[in-house]
Amino acid sequence: MSTLLFTHPICLRHDTGEYHPECADRLKAVLAVLEGEEFSLLLREEAPIATREQLLRAHLAEHVDHVFSVVPPPGEQYHIDPDTVLSSQSGDAALRSAGAVIAAVDAVATGQVRNAFCAVRPPGHHAERDAAMGFCLFNNAAIGALHARDAHGCQRVAIIDFDVHHGNGTQHILWDEPGMFYASTHQENAYPNTGLAEEKGGAGRMLNVPLPAGSGSDMFRQAFDDVILPKLRDFQPDFLLISAGFDAHAADPMAHLRLKTSDFRWATERLLDVARDTARNRVVSVLEGGYDINALAASVAEHVRALMGM
Repeated sequence: MSTLLFTHPICLRHDTGEYHPECADRLKAVLAVLEGEEFSLLLREEAPIATREQLLRAHLAEHVDHVFSVVPPPGEQYHIDPDTVLSSQSGDAALRSAGAVIAAVDAVATGQVRNAFCAVRPPGHHAERDAAMGFCLFNNAAIGALHARDAHGCQRVAIIDFDVHHGNGTQHILWDEPGMFYASTHQENAYPNTGLAEEKGGAGRMLNVPLPAGSGSDMFRQAFDDVILPKLRDFQPDFLLISAGFDAHAADPMAHLRLKTSDFRWATERLLDVARDTARNRVVSVLEGGYDINALAASVAEHVRALMGM
């Protein structure tokens, strides 16, 4: 049983424009570090295209149609909002990003591999049921979670999100979805200004642990040990997804938490412990944020080492 990497070259051709933080160089750095000799046993597959039906598990048809209606011709860009930019191949990249998570769920749920990491862009956790925002077009993690439930019969699906920004989109989509658990650590009072501790969910279970700006390893690990991991174990997930954002790193320019590279490995290993005990080791991770290139690459390497049991 191995770890499977999903990616696709078209994710590099989602062009957000000069000086945009969510740029192709991010994914290039991630893929470069995973080409190292120590990752030679990492299985690799190209991400397939998500179907419209699969997208509609998480998004309204009007939203899906709108995204594709505003994809611009070659050489032009379209701004859904000041932060969220489309180029001529952004629609295809978004389909491959969602498709990566769907295929990863299939591979893990059917026992082909133990776990999987999806190195894709655009990211997804800010995309709501009816809106693109925050660099995100479709919500890759939520699409994968609903696919695990609807296509594979998983009854208790959890998404854990350690991106520095709250995954408002994931929470919005899963709020009233039975059998879903979403937990997030994030910087309080940061974009998108959601994720208060009192946001609990409807039929879905939501757990938010906002951390003050300047929080470092101790507060992050305490949030996991004292709040997230006990609640996750109580939920007894039979499938676990990780929204793996690495912008809580101290070197990242987008926010003000102070995590170290080793913290991401620690968190990953703790989540794998829960998955071993409740979910037959079934874990799919998908790349979200991380905007300092060197810190992102180093953090992803630690994350994937943990997935591979290295």
